[in-house]
Amino acid sequence: MKIGLDAMGGDKVPEVPIEGAILAVEQYGYDVALIGKESSIRKELSRRAFPGDKMEIIDAPETILMDDPAALSVRKKRNSSIVVGTTLLKQKRFDAFVSAGNTGAVVCAATLSLRLLPGVDRPGIAIILPTLNKPCMVIDVGANIDPKPLHLLQYGIMGDAYSKHVLGKTNPTVGLLNIGEESTKGTEFMRESHMMLSDSELNFIGNVEPKEVYRGRADIVVCDGFVGNVFLKVTEGFSEAASQLLKRELKQSSFLTKLGALLTLPAFNKIKAKVDATEYGGAPLMGVDGSVIIAHGSSNAKAIKNAIRAAAESISQKVNFHVVEELQSF
Repeated sequence: MKIGLDAMGGDKVPEVPIEGAILAVEQYGYDVALIGKESSIRKELSRRAFPGDKMEIIDAPETILMDDPAALSVRKKRNSSIVVGTTLLKQKRFDAFVSAGNTGAVVCAATLSLRLLPGVDRPGIAIILPTLNKPCMVIDVGANIDPKPLHLLQYGIMGDAYSKHVLGKTNPTVGLLNIGEESTKGTEFMRESHMMLSDSELNFIGNVEPKEVYRGRADIVVCDGFVGNVFLKVTEGFSEAASQLLKRELKQSSFLTKLGALLTLPAFNKIKAKVDATEYGGAPLMGVDGSVIIAHGSSNAKAIKNAIRAAAESISQKVNFHVVEELQSF
């Protein structure tokens, strides 16, 4: 099994992707190919005293920046790490591709290079979200901002296949992210989506409010990419703000309060470990004919390592095979 990694994708490149790749090679024994500016990659590997012959280096001299327009960049920067990575995945040079680069560009390049699976009209980005009860998959969080109800049904089916074969859940529950639990809530698009999901053979439990997502009411929550991306950004922002507010208050607190915080530190560390997004690493791009994992631009080395692990699990569990199988049965 070989994983292609975008060495130029993320906020700190190529340092963080390469460090993550080294961790994945040392901890899991994966065969990783680094894609990006060869001179920069070799310089970073030599700085870490890691043998260059331990990982294949594929030269891609161009880079798609985070603020570059997705479709235009994919067309103009043919020698970028994202375009080269998805092209080589199509050619079976490796088994999966991982990138923490420009999300829109990854989605565009993967869709153009790999095409879509039979029965899929639009790809969807799925994240695994820790909750009070159990991990929850939310799909879509940014690939398709103007979907049709049929696309949300397909997201539910793809999420069902992933939850069964990668997360090990039997008969996972599916919810529709909405402003209220009643079937009449929301726009006409939401009501039609609700009806389509209700008529399917999925274990559909109806509308799920955002607060219920965190309580773990559903195993899979489907939504359009615009709503899903806002939901994701609010989640990230609130988590960061809550952490900063807690630290600020502790700094201004009395000695006894600080002592109490110190005594409860093990409990805080356990909570932090449970909600640590880096444990999941990256989000699978569901619906394309190949295994693609999209990591956050601010990913650290641990997140990259786990994104590579997620890619390997997707391959070993034959997720796309099961997705096509379920789409055909539905």
